[in-house]
Amino acid sequence: MEFRVEKDSLGELKVPAAAYYGVQTQRAVENYPISGLRPLPAFVKATIQIKKAAARVHKALKLLPNDKADAIVKAADEVLAGQLADQFVVDIFQAGAGTSHNMNCNEVLASRACEILGGKRGDVKLCSPNDHVNMGQSTNDVIPTAIRLAALDVLPGLVKAAERLSASFRAKSKEFDNIVKTGRTHLQDAVPVRLGQEFGAWAFNIGRHAKSIAAAADGLRELGLGGSAAGTGLNVHHEYRERVAKALSEQTGEKLRMAGDYFEAMQSMRPIQDVSMAVASLCLDLTRICNDLRMLCSGPLTGLAEIRLPAVQPGSSIMPGKINPSMLEMMNQLSYAVLGRTQTVNYCALAGQLELNVMMPIIGYELISSIQWLGNGINVLCERCTDGIVADAERCRHYAEINATIGTALNPQLGYLKVAECIKEALAKKKSIVDVVVEKGLMTREKVLEILDPRKLTEPGIHE
Repeated sequence: MEFRVEKDSLGELKVPAAAYYGVQTQRAVENYPISGLRPLPAFVKATIQIKKAAARVHKALKLLPNDKADAIVKAADEVLAGQLADQFVVDIFQAGAGTSHNMNCNEVLASRACEILGGKRGDVKLCSPNDHVNMGQSTNDVIPTAIRLAALDVLPGLVKAAERLSASFRAKSKEFDNIVKTGRTHLQDAVPVRLGQEFGAWAFNIGRHAKSIAAAADGLRELGLGGSAAGTGLNVHHEYRERVAKALSEQTGEKLRMAGDYFEAMQSMRPIQDVSMAVASLCLDLTRICNDLRMLCSGPLTGLAEIRLPAVQPGSSIMPGKINPSMLEMMNQLSYAVLGRTQTVNYCALAGQLELNVMMPIIGYELISSIQWLGNGINVLCERCTDGIVADAERCRHYAEINATIGTALNPQLGYLKVAECIKEALAKKKSIVDVVVEKGLMTREKVLEILDPRKLTEPGIHE
């Protein structure tokens, strides 16, 4: 391999001649051969957007020569268009705060800008990663801003996926609205419900989560960019903060704004945690709902089997014909993985000290990947599972008819203790609650059947 020699504050180091990154990135590559995981494209994109906006602002403020600023912007646009993607090579486990990633981006843009200006890669006199690309910036305000921008970029996909799942459940709610079944509390027989009501509750729940995530995202639009190294804005033009927020708004289409307090924006991961926790909350309910669906489709002969899921693959390597709830199992595993990542974000958020949280690289990776993974998983769940759920109306009706707990509707006429006595006898003698009530002479069969109409009992009211 051919090399060029570059120099930083620690001395000289060989850098691959073909690389657009430079000496500080090369040190990071050598220092952190940890996971083999590279920065997420959304995170790279967000960081490059910041560099582009900074160059535009500094050109307008006449702090950066026009030719250098234009070259940096052109290089940034090339990266944003998908070029040089293989040049962002720093492992996600790296030095605190994300200095290595920030310099990786600075060096790639500087090298490409050098070429645009007619020079060679790595010519820091022509275009410097620190003095020109990183002008008015610090890793400490760039990285938290990049996390915010990257999250804002990928969150709409998750919100849309959640809305799609809500719509899928809502469609099934309408389809199954007339199917009466036995309700279950404590995993024991309970009063009748309609299958459509169960699905309707899930539709409402997931829809609320979509709104909660979208609402939490608003905090990400407040940027601490311009805080520089510690929030003071050292070496930052007094107009930079407002101008760079405006430039980034233009570039991203987001309505971004200046931070209310630049020290807080650097110290606290609060807006990022808000989104992370909103995503985790969705995972908790997704897990619960998937577990309910797995229970309802259990069988097909010895379980509840009130619904059937689309068969997407054979369920066993040894038992022929076995079909498992594979998509629900995938969703459970994914939800648990995201919940684990949320815990990582929480631990990292509380690990900040004084003016800076140095755990930002892994915070960004865990949050952004969680959002993307979950959106992908939910879309597949809709396409290959929930959209194709079929109800076994006959089985649902059978369970509802043999359920002695339906006698709860007789409480207003007979009283709790008397109804409990009848239900106990019905279960012991394997008789219907209707037969027991009539045999005891407590009510005529016609009256009992009128009151215990399962469909009526799924609506509010006192039935007489």
